[in-house]
Amino acid sequence: MLADLSPLIAATARWLSGAFPAHGGAFAAARCEAQVRQAVTVAAWLRYPTALDAGLVGVVGSGGSARLDWVTGGDAAHDADGAWRSWVDEVVASWAAELLCEPELAGLAVRALADGEHLAGGSVDFRRLLLPDEDDRRAAALLRHPDLLAPVARLHAAQLHRRLSPDDTPART
Repeated sequence: MLADLSPLIAATARWLSGAFPAHGGAFAAARCEAQVRQAVTVAAWLRYPTALDAGLVGVVGSGGSARLDWVTGGDAAHDADGAWRSWVDEVVASWAAELLCEPELAGLAVRALADGEHLAGGSVDFRRLLLPDEDDRRAAALLRHPDLLAPVARLHAAQLHRRLSPDDTPART
């Protein structure tokens, strides 16, 4: 059974949703959350493609949100319930931000998961990430804005592009 990445995915999605919040009420927030969860799931599955990778991050930890907070000017010091921040994965957040900004890259990323352990012959609908409708786009205007996401997306964009290149080798950085 594949090691559980759900704490990492939940925390990283929570961080991105908080840093780039939805506009338009509860329904918009739900639409935004669906998009960010899908982007973070794809990024996490790419970053930790095997059960061993996922198990190791569970043991050594994901690094936390400190640098992301600094890059975006966030203030984690006022977060009374900040323990979840230790599960945020900076690389996964960066990759997810890149996927949210670049639809073609998101398509490549989802296709790259097809033969991976996470899907194990099944399929997952990443429609909100790949084909957002007008209501999705409006709800996630900040979350999909390339200029706003650039400080986060560019942190590890080169790694993501290498990971998705056609001549990708098993060795990752």
